[in-house]
Amino acid sequence: MTQLNNGITLFFSLLVEAMPFLLLGVMFSSVLLLFVDEQKLLAVIPKNVVLAALAGSLIGFLFPVCECGNIPVARRLLTKGAPTAVAIGFLLAAPTVNPVVFWATWIAFRDQPEIVFLRVGFTLIVAVTIALIFSAQADVRPFLQENLTRMMGPEPVAAAPAEAEISPLLRSGTFLMQSPGQVLQLDAPPAQVLAQVAVATPPMVTRLRMMVDNMVLELRELGAVLVIGSAIAAFVQVAVPREVILGLGQGPVTSIVAMMALAWVVSICSTVDSFFALSFASTFTSGSLLAFLVFGPMIDLKNISLLLTVFKGRAILYLFVLAAQLVFLLALVMNLYTS
Repeated sequence: MTQLNNGITLFFSLLVEAMPFLLLGVMFSSVLLLFVDEQKLLAVIPKNVVLAALAGSLIGFLFPVCECGNIPVARRLLTKGAPTAVAIGFLLAAPTVNPVVFWATWIAFRDQPEIVFLRVGFTLIVAVTIALIFSAQADVRPFLQENLTRMMGPEPVAAAPAEAEISPLLRSGTFLMQSPGQVLQLDAPPAQVLAQVAVATPPMVTRLRMMVDNMVLELRELGAVLVIGSAIAAFVQVAVPREVILGLGQGPVTSIVAMMALAWVVSICSTVDSFFALSFASTFTSGSLLAFLVFGPMIDLKNISLLLTVFKGRAILYLFVLAAQLVFLLALVMNLYTS
């Protein structure tokens, strides 16, 4: 009974902690959909793939979201036609490389400022590297869920006359009713959405209403999987004794593995994980603390269910393996350097 109570407490703690940041991410996603011209967005993105990956990794300073809120924003970037390097870089770096997390980490480790700056530096290295690896794939659509690829679908060169005569309500997709005789297809290609908005609706009031409607749609989808992910994370934390993980953290290698496993299991928000890591500062190596702070916000147990709304399983496996290998190598270099 005690374990059940602990599991329920952990479940609601994870859910309450994550939901505001998911809401924030959904809000930014809707703003990008209805208020940001994707042509202007793409115009300011560097053409060089390395600079594009770096730019995507630094967007978190403009969109300070947690690892629960970055997924809807990354999904919206993909649907808007942003390069793969930008979306992947943002997905992996935004939960850590943002002013809120930087400030929280500084408060926790102000006596060890190197932890603060190395956390940002290691995160950028990992995010940019993985973004470049994924951008080597000419077409990233095979890694994405089908509903997302439909939203990214190529725009028709010219609509056939017969198609133009078909009522939009007879076509598949998600539609919002506008004024009588007018509809807006939310899951059409973004340029088409904005074209419909510009032509068929008033510029501000209607867009605000559509933003709220889109937020409700995304919250309904992502909120459900967040509940499932939080329940799984809470179960694992209760079922696996923490002493089993902590008992491995005695050496320069095993301590890194233990803290990465702990980061994956506890699924704690990046805005508060530095205070959690601080409790291990006296017994764990600096490299293992950095592994916890860098790896956790990228891939944790809770967020796998959210990632499944964007990527197929094999893509998530690639992300997990690449992130784990790079973080481990960087943390090991840190341990060897400080030993």
